[in-house]
Amino acid sequence: MPYPLLYSLQHCPYAMRARLALWLSGQVVRVRAVKLNNKPAEMLLASSKGTVPVLILNEGHDTERILDESLDIMLWALNTSDPHNLLYAQQSTALAEMLGLIKQNDSVFIDALEKYKHASRYKDLSQLFYRRQCEVFIAELEQRLQHQDYFIGSDASLADYALLPFIRQFAKVDRQWYLQAPYPKVRDWLNRHLQQPLFTKAMTQYPLWIDAGEEGRLGPAAK
Repeated sequence: MPYPLLYSLQHCPYAMRARLALWLSGQVVRVRAVKLNNKPAEMLLASSKGTVPVLILNEGHDTERILDESLDIMLWALNTSDPHNLLYAQQSTALAEMLGLIKQNDSVFIDALEKYKHASRYKDLSQLFYRRQCEVFIAELEQRLQHQDYFIGSDASLADYALLPFIRQFAKVDRQWYLQAPYPKVRDWLNRHLQQPLFTKAMTQYPLWIDAGEEGRLGPAAK
């Protein structure tokens, strides 16, 4: 049975967190790198949303399953294999807490982050306004890290990797401000993740599939 097929964009934060989870679960997938201004017809046929990531699972007997939400891909990967216990399997309430934090990130923080990122082009008052909106969530994360190394507990979880690409974006909008902002625990948390070899692996750049017609491989056992 062929490996699952992932349509991905290197710097898309949603695709990034999907790739991180796939790596951490030990999955091997084929990767087709795309550009959103030149989307492959095959990707659009699989998912009319026209955004990445899209994961196509071959379930046998000419049956395919399509996952086109990054969190669904993360959960599929870790429910299939979770060698690092990112789902905290022995703690019955942990997954609900992770999903609640991710929902807060995806439904509130990302909206403010997008406005903060774009406002920075103009250096007007709106940048400060939207940064303060972002800081409500960042301050909550800082508080979570006061007595533990990760957002849910003493070990990394699904929530840490689901939020990582977006906290990384936040840190890059106004780097000078960020480096002196009152969030040292968040800075330490982010630095630890970015310095992991895993992050470099998950950020591998593949040739554009629509140009080269070549698929990459992602995963610890990829050849």
